[in-house]
Amino acid sequence: MTANCSLAVRTPADLIAIVPFVLGYHPHHSVATVGLIGSRIEFAVCHDLPPPDWTEADVRVAANEVAAAVARQRSKLVAIVGYGPPPRVLPAVLRSAEAVRGRGLEVLDVMRVSDDRWWSYLCSDPSCCPPEGTPCLPGDSVIAAEATFQGQVALPSRKDLTAQVAAVGGAERAEMVRATERARRRFTDLIAEDLTAERYGRLVRQQGRLAVRAAEKCYRSGGSLEPDEIAWLGALLVERSVEDFALDRAATAHDWRIRLWTDVLRRVEPAYVAPPACLLGFTAWQAGRGSLARVAIDRALAEEPRHELAGLLHNVLGFGLSPQMLRVRGHR
Repeated sequence: MTANCSLAVRTPADLIAIVPFVLGYHPHHSVATVGLIGSRIEFAVCHDLPPPDWTEADVRVAANEVAAAVARQRSKLVAIVGYGPPPRVLPAVLRSAEAVRGRGLEVLDVMRVSDDRWWSYLCSDPSCCPPEGTPCLPGDSVIAAEATFQGQVALPSRKDLTAQVAAVGGAERAEMVRATERARRRFTDLIAEDLTAERYGRLVRQQGRLAVRAAEKCYRSGGSLEPDEIAWLGALLVERSVEDFALDRAATAHDWRIRLWTDVLRRVEPAYVAPPACLLGFTAWQAGRGSLARVAIDRALAEEPRHELAGLLHNVLGFGLSPQMLRVRGHR
């Protein structure tokens, strides 16, 4: 679920042009459900077209699941846009429209986009919706420029979005492997100092808080962490109390904080991925960047399927809950 991009939609062409900026990527072979309040987009949620071997019942179940998430939002007016060839798009968008109507929502339009043209399934007037389709607005249209000016980005595909949270490779990865080994030895030495039950974990918590604050200060001023600093922070975040400390501080979303946790996520070794992935996911969710939050949490669960915070955020995103509807820290 992706939140408001603060742009007014005046025409169907405007809506189609702005959806990729709301999602963060250009959808392909997908169905996007867009919620509006007045002329402004409040959110958008996107899911893949049903596979060709799905039954009618499968399609209905999937549409109802999405409609349930959509109904939890503030918008009572939605537009549904399918991307792909007619045989696959038509049944999917019609079932989606039926499902959201069943939840008491009004459907503004049901459309299809393919090969830089769009069609409306609710308009039969050839003067505004010709059979051959209507050309989509160019990439340098006014509304696209407005979105870009506001800092919205539309990557070529969801694959490109996923690549933004993928592990670095090459020389960077080799350097992180060495830095991680140094961090592990340093962490072992730190734990060894906590010899009594009274002291156990206290030094880890102290060092973790120092590392989180130092990382935030660095990125707030436009800097970046060195490999040894990232590896050390990654090792400390494994401690639950350190992860909680960083989570509490991420309650206010900032672009620099998204950059921080993206850098840490992409550079730590697999054993340390889940905490920074969750921190990125939570921060992106708070900032209204639901698609980025989703791929970050997917990465966390791929590395650590039973990670508690990742599982919680997976459910939050799956249910389409907004930051205003739930405070994560209150449910930990």
